[in-house]
Amino acid sequence: MRARPRLTRCLRLPAPASALAMLAAVAVFQGLAACALPGPAQPSVAAAGPLAAARAAVAVPTAEGGQLISWRWLPGDAERGTRFVLLRNGQPLHREPTAASQWLDAQPLPGARYSLRVLGGAGAAAPAAATVPDATVLALNGPLLRVPLQRPADWMAADGTPVPYEANDGAPADLDGDGQFEIVLKWQPANAKDNSQAGHTAPTLVDAYRLDGTRLWRIDLGPNIRSGAHYTPFVAADLDGDGRAELMLRTADATVDGRGRVLGDAAARHANARGLVLDGPEFMTVFDGLSGAVLASAPYLPARGRVADWGDDYGNRADRFLAGLAWLDGQRPSAVFSRGYYTRAVLAAWDWRDGALRQRWLFDSAADAASAPAAGQGAHWFSVADVDADGHDDIVYGAATIGHDGRLKYSTGLGHGDALHVGRLDPTRPGLQVFMVHESPRVYGEHAIEMHDAASGALLWSHPGDRKDIGRGLCLDIDPAHAGVECWASVGPLFNARGQVIGEQRPRMVNFGVWWDGDLLREPLDKTTIAKWQPAEARLLPLLEAGPLGAASNNGTKATPVFSADILGDWREEVVWRSADNQALLIASTPHPSAHRLPWLMSDRQYRAQVAAQNAGYNQPPHPSFDPAAVSVNPARLP
Repeated sequence: MRARPRLTRCLRLPAPASALAMLAAVAVFQGLAACALPGPAQPSVAAAGPLAAARAAVAVPTAEGGQLISWRWLPGDAERGTRFVLLRNGQPLHREPTAASQWLDAQPLPGARYSLRVLGGAGAAAPAAATVPDATVLALNGPLLRVPLQRPADWMAADGTPVPYEANDGAPADLDGDGQFEIVLKWQPANAKDNSQAGHTAPTLVDAYRLDGTRLWRIDLGPNIRSGAHYTPFVAADLDGDGRAELMLRTADATVDGRGRVLGDAAARHANARGLVLDGPEFMTVFDGLSGAVLASAPYLPARGRVADWGDDYGNRADRFLAGLAWLDGQRPSAVFSRGYYTRAVLAAWDWRDGALRQRWLFDSAADAASAPAAGQGAHWFSVADVDADGHDDIVYGAATIGHDGRLKYSTGLGHGDALHVGRLDPTRPGLQVFMVHESPRVYGEHAIEMHDAASGALLWSHPGDRKDIGRGLCLDIDPAHAGVECWASVGPLFNARGQVIGEQRPRMVNFGVWWDGDLLREPLDKTTIAKWQPAEARLLPLLEAGPLGAASNNGTKATPVFSADILGDWREEVVWRSADNQALLIASTPHPSAHRLPWLMSDRQYRAQVAAQNAGYNQPPHPSFDPAAVSVNPARLP
């Protein structure tokens, strides 16, 4: 029987001894929040190799005619006493070195080129990094950086109908080890299907691009991997610590790698008459990030097995896939791939180390009584966070959390949902929190919209949600009058992080969010618009409308970008959209100066992991492991 959330004490489910020990260890915090743990004061560092040394400086034109140049504040900069000098055409723009991570050139010269000088402690030039070459200061000639794409030719259906391709979800990764992000992009055909729908689909294609539009490779997943939002999640990250990212994803017979090599049986066609792929081998494959060549392949886990064991006979439940990145050992990232969430839930952790692909663990809700409470508790996306502050990442699968050791930590029993958020959502409480909206009233009862403690699953607050299927929910800090985030869903009012109703009018944008302007509040992002919440008027003020500039969003009503992440400049986030004609990616970077300096967000392990999973399912915006207000510095006030 699934345990239900309680307000007064920790949930205690049939669980392994390590999980019970965790609950006992955190009981000292019961006066603040049941079984909660203290949140980190600083980011947990994920960046390594060339990325951890590159500044990714970018120059963006402002509305007033200036140029905002910003760059990364990296782990260790504060301890080294790092300072910067910005040069324009080789000449310094300011007398004294700055501890800021940006500079506004209010009167730029036409065609000027910028470079960044990095100074170490005591004013001495940092070894081997005294001056960042001009080429690393990426200049945007307008509000959006255009990255040309090589759109695939139309696929021809059996009846001769052409099927066009559309640029879809993606992920940033340093594929060539130069310290800059490339983009891994999924191409989805127009006849892609939801798992509940029959019909043959064109193959899914996966490309890699540098920001100048150079295509590194194309992988064709072939006729035996069905196309759709729930079939083809991937992980792009440096999994072995060599400074270059790899790509890991599910493949099948007739998949073609980036060098033209065919996996398995090139002639095999496993789709049945209804277009469903319910038979045939599946592989877990690692590809080289620079060439797209296969490095290793093994039988895919979680395995399909008997389709009916997942709850139906046509693959709607058996073929619900998710994927993500997690530092399970606290040292190097592992790839986590999952199958199923409506009923049976199975997750497999994979390591790519020293040229070998190995399974770290397999969790199966059908394996034993201790694992059974995870069945039916998954969301359409899973998040990654170190929920118990032990230095190891855990998998927040929705209403159930799987520990870094592959064992169930807890299940709230509230069932499946479409959206969830994990982070330092309420800084007045210790530890991390999970916000989730749920789908089935008969399961969630009065807890349709809820926040629970990430370490224990203890319910912190909830709202009945009119007993509806709640499709979307969002948590962003949009109101400075309240500590932490504000949360809202596609139904109901606006809540503060403590669950108190602070407005009957909620923002009508409920899909994504981005740090965009100069303050520490986050802006809602929906379709191709970034807007600022105006609490006094209870309305949204558009800050950027990229639709008229040619941008388009993905995934229908989910209306998401290709991805959003802090990939250029300072701590504010970039938004990557596809162009409406699918000929380019359009990257927006903030033109707004800021009085705040924060660490490079992608150096935070939790944020990096959540960015990596933005190509899976109903993706959500990433949340760092820390409260931005707690780590923000105003460089103007430094000695």
